[in-house]
Amino acid sequence: MFPWLFPYGHGGIGQDIHFNRFARESHIDWLLRYHDKRFQKDSGFIIVLQNHNLIRQSSGGSFITMKRNNFTQTAETIKKLDPGVLLTISERLRNGGRFYPQTPEERKVATLMDHVETIGSHVDGSLARKKYQRGEIWSMINYLNTPSWFITISPADSKHPLCVYWASKDIEFKPEIKGYAERQRLVTRNPVACARFFHHLVLLFIKHICG
Repeated sequence: MFPWLFPYGHGGIGQDIHFNRFARESHIDWLLRYHDKRFQKDSGFIIVLQNHNLIRQSSGGSFITMKRNNFTQTAETIKKLDPGVLLTISERLRNGGRFYPQTPEERKVATLMDHVETIGSHVDGSLARKKYQRGEIWSMINYLNTPSWFITISPADSKHPLCVYWASKDIEFKPEIKGYAERQRLVTRNPVACARFFHHLVLLFIKHICG
């Protein structure tokens, strides 16, 4: 896969030669910071990489759930589920409705959905992960009290010289003002530089404003 990025099949992620030498995350970080930015600008590589990460997280969550003490009970619940009830609930949720278990069969489905949600909580960007994060926020508010002020950070990446520098192939940083069209072209072709720039500003905000 991606022979134009990995000539002769060498240097790809997850090869046997990399085992116990460096972590997969470190390898990905190194590729996305490669000097000629070939990996940053290849949208297909980034999309496939993200999909692989989500699949790995989902598989890891399933593996963890297999070790739970209620696995036998969950397996019996799956065996006794009514496919018709599952179809009815899925259609209701697909149409934007809500699911309130009323019958014993629906309660079994609700119990199973709780276990599936536990699996999904390991996947970045999933609804279950967002639900867990909202719970963490409410717990912090309950412990530390309501925040006195709220801040929304929305930096203009195409107007910041640091983001434009990370998106370009320039080796030396020179805060020169480029034209609008050139700045837009550089930024839109390098989403990794934009993400890195936003992360950098958030860290600066936490360090210098929040203390």
